[in-house]
Amino acid sequence: MIASTLALLLMQVGPDPSRNAFPGIPEELRDRPERPRAVQPPAIASEAGSKLAECVNLAREDAEAASDFAQNWRETAASQLELAQSAHCLGLALVRQGDFEGAQRAFDLATDEVPPGAPAYQARLAAMSGNAAMAQGKPAIAEIAFSRAVSFATSAADASLAASVSIDRARALVALERNDEAVSALAGARAGDPGNARAWLLSATLSRRLERLGEAREQITQAALLSPQDPAVGLEAGVIAALAGREEEARRSFESVLLVAPQSAEARRARDYLEQLAS
Repeated sequence: MIASTLALLLMQVGPDPSRNAFPGIPEELRDRPERPRAVQPPAIASEAGSKLAECVNLAREDAEAASDFAQNWRETAASQLELAQSAHCLGLALVRQGDFEGAQRAFDLATDEVPPGAPAYQARLAAMSGNAAMAQGKPAIAEIAFSRAVSFATSAADASLAASVSIDRARALVALERNDEAVSALAGARAGDPGNARAWLLSATLSRRLERLGEAREQITQAALLSPQDPAVGLEAGVIAALAGREEEARRSFESVLLVAPQSAEARRARDYLEQLAS
């Protein structure tokens, strides 16, 4: 029973799985259209009345108005930082309008306009450019942007930020089928921020995809220690266990997903996988 079920599961692993199949590449590592996150430099985030805060809030409600606001702001900017901030907000407004190519250009412009002394802000803007490129299905361009972001974050001596953008870079590298480099990027993220559960989760998923099940099991165990209530962790733990022939362990992992997040997308997939194990 176990042998036949495992054989079925192994046949279903692939780069383009069907709805009921075990996933080959996790959504987090795909070149899916991920919207760049709104990022503000710390000094700006604390200034509730700043133009950037005003523009960011406007972008959430009226993207066209925010785009006009940003363009007008650029014409009257009194400093290099204001130029960067106006381009930053323009990028966010363009994302809201679905213009990811324009947003990428705006974020690149903002990155280059940040005055010296704010590499963490540059890192976040470069990462936003990378995500805008990923949204266009251009992982090669995204990888360049994410590499810049890693460099800026390293200059800022911000290990947590460097880990976060290294994870983004790994997504682009997987999309480019540069898996060994993606493994290294995720290893760097884990080393720089050992408490980052997402780095451990994606490392486990990539190790599993590369059929390194021993490494995958160690990595998903660490992810579970850091984020025991995360349904994505429970789902991945079940997949890894099933592919290693540990059917009961896989069943327990999938059932845990149903307990912690019964209405989630992970729960729907967990139910499908439990049906496979029962067949």
